[in-house]
Amino acid sequence: MFRKADSGDLKRIAEIYDEIHTEEEAGRACIGWVRSIYPTRKTAEVSIKKGDMFVEIEEGRIVAAGRLNQEQVPEYADAKWDYDVPDDQVMVLHTLVVSPKVGKKGYGSRFVGYYEQFALEHNCQYLRMDTNEKNRAARTLYKKLGYKEVSIVPCEFNGIKGVRLVCLEKKL
Repeated sequence: MFRKADSGDLKRIAEIYDEIHTEEEAGRACIGWVRSIYPTRKTAEVSIKKGDMFVEIEEGRIVAAGRLNQEQVPEYADAKWDYDVPDDQVMVLHTLVVSPKVGKKGYGSRFVGYYEQFALEHNCQYLRMDTNEKNRAARTLYKKLGYKEVSIVPCEFNGIKGVRLVCLEKKL
């Protein structure tokens, strides 16, 4: 089940961020995020208040979360997109997270499927997202789901220096 997140979901979303940070710090994952810089509890809190945070629920527990909106981050201006379309035709997926404690069960794929349906319901056929070049797992998943890597943009991203931001897109 998918739904818009509310303030009662903040604690669990922040827990998932912490789980991912712990996996990265232990060398079991390579996402490119940094604890206390990005993502943080505040990241989720701001998104919930804006109304663009969504959660995936399995057996009554949040297993994944992500932001869905039409906000293209400034770094996207440096990408070489295949589709030159007006911003109001583009939907963006930000900060997709799946709890490492329940990973490898298709939750990420299902969340992306929800994102695609959400985009169509909002009259957006063009989808964009990004990930850190280091994040091989996400890059493999997105490729499998039909997303094309169109650019790698060197930048400071969400307060993290030295990021090589992989920009991806798909037309529905």
